[in-house]
Amino acid sequence: MSRIAYKNVVLAGIAMAALTAPGLVAAQQTSPEFVQTGQSGATDGSAGLEDIVVTAERRSENLQRVPVSVGVVRGEDLRAYTSGGDDTLLALAGRVPSLYAETTTGRIFPRFYIRGLGNIDFYLGASQPVSIIQDDVVLEHVVLKSNPVYDVGQIEVLRGPQGSLFGRNTTAGIIKFDTLRPTQTFEGRAQATYGSYNTVTFDGGVGGPIVQDKVAIRVSGLYQHRDDYVDNRYEGASADGTVTPKKNAMGGFDERDARLQVLLTPTETLSILASAHARDYDGTSTLFLRQALTKGSNEPNAPRNSVIYDEADNNPQAYKTYGGSLKAGLDLGGATLTSITAYETTSGYSRGDTDGGAASVYPVNGVANGFGQSQGQIRDLDQWTQELRLASDDAGRFRWQVGGFYFDSRDTTDFYQRAFFLTTAGRNPNNWVRLNNVNTSWALFGQASYAVTDKLTITAGARETKDTKKTRLVKTADTAAGAVTYTGRRFVRLSDTKPSWDVSALYEASPEVSLYARVARGFRGPTIQGRSAVFNSDFTTADSETNTSYEAGIKTRLFDNKLRLNATGFAYRVKNIQLNGNDVNGNGVLFNADKADGYGFEADAELRPIPNLSLTAGVSLLHTEIKDPNVYAQVCQLNGVVVCTVNDPTIRVGANTFASIDGNPLPNAPKYNLNFAARYDVPLGNGGRAFVATDWNMQGYTNLVLYRTDEFYAKDNFEGGARIGYEAAGGAYEIALFARNITKEKNLKGVIENYMAAVYNEPRVLGVSLSGRF
Repeated sequence: MSRIAYKNVVLAGIAMAALTAPGLVAAQQTSPEFVQTGQSGATDGSAGLEDIVVTAERRSENLQRVPVSVGVVRGEDLRAYTSGGDDTLLALAGRVPSLYAETTTGRIFPRFYIRGLGNIDFYLGASQPVSIIQDDVVLEHVVLKSNPVYDVGQIEVLRGPQGSLFGRNTTAGIIKFDTLRPTQTFEGRAQATYGSYNTVTFDGGVGGPIVQDKVAIRVSGLYQHRDDYVDNRYEGASADGTVTPKKNAMGGFDERDARLQVLLTPTETLSILASAHARDYDGTSTLFLRQALTKGSNEPNAPRNSVIYDEADNNPQAYKTYGGSLKAGLDLGGATLTSITAYETTSGYSRGDTDGGAASVYPVNGVANGFGQSQGQIRDLDQWTQELRLASDDAGRFRWQVGGFYFDSRDTTDFYQRAFFLTTAGRNPNNWVRLNNVNTSWALFGQASYAVTDKLTITAGARETKDTKKTRLVKTADTAAGAVTYTGRRFVRLSDTKPSWDVSALYEASPEVSLYARVARGFRGPTIQGRSAVFNSDFTTADSETNTSYEAGIKTRLFDNKLRLNATGFAYRVKNIQLNGNDVNGNGVLFNADKADGYGFEADAELRPIPNLSLTAGVSLLHTEIKDPNVYAQVCQLNGVVVCTVNDPTIRVGANTFASIDGNPLPNAPKYNLNFAARYDVPLGNGGRAFVATDWNMQGYTNLVLYRTDEFYAKDNFEGGARIGYEAAGGAYEIALFARNITKEKNLKGVIENYMAAVYNEPRVLGVSLSGRF
């Protein structure tokens, strides 16, 4: 499709959002702050759709009356997507319109994109414009963002800037996870699965009152395991002691997570929710597959279940994370005071063969080429957050909330390069750096809503944020003899203070149809990239960016509440956008471009056309464009040779080649995403039901880097799953056969440019699941 034709389609979609009908993707019973969400996904033969309750504006509200574009995923749907052992966060990719996720650093570093805005930087200190909030706690560091979700009730994807009421760095949007909370009735749920590669999962929770109406608890857990299934076929000598060849050398993982929640309600006006959690993970870092891409083609040709690695000890990674929070709510009569105090800490490492293959197998001019490995290691990280919020009750035409937020994150992070690991004469025990990073932020915020009439409500919010980052180089990468060769900066401090705001209007044309419009501005603070010091290169930095976004949409329930349809048209401009490219070592380099524009259309629908059949579908169309004629990006270069087919104008700077990225799309911004799911139930005489269910998603053209090539993009990727099983009367238990990636698609998810290396999606997993609740 030409750019003009595509633009016309998107503009037509925006017009449709302003003129026709919409609603949302998934139904949910309830999700107030201390109330349990619904769990059943089976269709009711005659019932309409349940109401969806969201907390997109820090209140429990029906989605119909929220002037924000929100996508919702039920907890049980997420558990179906992850039954094959998929990462519980990455499994959201393609399930909600305008949301994309990927990783090139394994399960400890997911990267999220909303409406095309994200960050491809693989640096452990990278700043992402998508905020992750789990149980009202902002998770900022990339490793904390990887905390799996389990025993979850509902997931909300808030699209567009959300800086007035939430956290920080929300220029793109928020993914908000709400787990099942303690209740005053004893209850539990669990799901266990077993599948290919000895993949085992368990996701469950149980709880109830300890002292009726005073104390309640809930204990939740997640366990995921997969055997190593990828063979290392390298047969030569290893310079770092890696044992090769080795069958079933990598690809597996063990994920162990637990959470305890205690809900105290000592009086009718006071609620206190204490929560503590722990994570213990070890597995395989992302596998890069060298020469999986042939020059001139983007068809990945390397096998999925074997590699040829000469180094990096078969790509291990492991992390331990602990945290806790205390949320207290006090009803003052007419207003509620809420305090949320939280602490998170993590430590661990990830090591990988960064050239994606053995140097001797991939010679250049007859000489072994591509010796590379690296390790990032967090020695210690401590994140403290404190929020105070005073909100009026929901009575009356005028509602308001004001508050303050403080954020403090400090970490000690090491980066190791190849020579540190060698067992040969080339070993350099000083080939590593240590960085101390400090990030503090404070904000004051407020929001007010006024019902001008019974049908029209105006809402406005504002937030003033100060964000400060400091990075200190504690240890330089020296020679083996201890000589210091680094000449760059050893300390950088960046700070900025900017406002975020939004104004919206919601008009309830009828009980079934609501229209809304919203203008919002978000702010992402300045960023420091210190890892480059391991290559004796100076720090790189990026100044603050701001995103001004416009959207309009409709939310409807039609045909006697058998159809819910939601559509939104949007456009935005990010000024001084932060981007990340690579230098000649493949190391991330931060820089700003003048601006980036985006516009598009997103829609979700849920339909129950006949008894026992439930259909959901979603679509997003997106156009993004970097606008800066003076910005260039390092291209796919190895030993002075450009190894891929670059389609942008290039220039030479010394021995290096750079491409103009003016007019290019943002990386990992799919031109379209389609998702579809269906379930059909057959009622049985014993009160149970047999069912069959399937879900699919398709991804349009997605550029994976900043410059255009014939190789580094994905197009028309698709993936599907299916389940067939039996559900007992009342949903007491369910047993099913399932398949994830049922057609064994080998989709391109990422690249290492100079080595023409590819990253694939998850393999096909076939298995059986058993779930139940009481």
